[in-house]
Amino acid sequence: MTKRILHVVSNVAHYDDPSHLTGLWLSELTHAWDLFAAKGLEQQIVSPKGGQSPLEPRALKWPLLDASAKSWLSDPAKKERLASTARPDEINPAEFDAIYFTGGHAVMWDFPDSEGLQEITRAIWDRGGVVSAVCHGYCGLLNTRLSGGARLVVGRRITGFSWNEEVLAGVAKYMPYNAEAEMKRRGANYHKALLPFVSYVEVDGRLVTGQNPFSAKATAKRVVELL
Repeated sequence: MTKRILHVVSNVAHYDDPSHLTGLWLSELTHAWDLFAAKGLEQQIVSPKGGQSPLEPRALKWPLLDASAKSWLSDPAKKERLASTARPDEINPAEFDAIYFTGGHAVMWDFPDSEGLQEITRAIWDRGGVVSAVCHGYCGLLNTRLSGGARLVVGRRITGFSWNEEVLAGVAKYMPYNAEAEMKRRGANYHKALLPFVSYVEVDGRLVTGQNPFSAKATAKRVVELL
């Protein structure tokens, strides 16, 4: 049977300051989507509340806006996918072989405490599926617990957008928390590349994580390998 991937995107459109816009970092979705599609995998998109997933404005500027991301902006059918994402209660985890958490700073606000996303992630993991995230997407794993009560990330090698990258991006002072520090505090074995903003992926069993937007393709490739 054809393998199925569930992409997770944010519903948040701004930081605590409404004038500071944010949203999905589009290429983190599209790079993975394109690779999965090329492998013949079926895909669906879910968000914490369902409906519209706003886009991170900074990701829509050259040189970050590449051909993959542009294709979603110019294709009405693809744009509709982001305008009408599913709610967690509309998803049957048994139908999916992997979950892939996308990033963008927006997810720091609505991913960590979404019980619906946690339930889906736990169910996919318990069935032997792959759990993956790229960049800030790992915030969606901060509070996820396994059926036995332990946190999914405890003792596992993991990566995600580093605090140093937040500082270099000039947005550290606007962050609601230090995601790298919070992941370590929960017992994760956090790793990152020697240099910021280069592709870097960690694989620990069925857990696959990429450090930053430039890691999306490599993260997706490792997910495909596991499937």
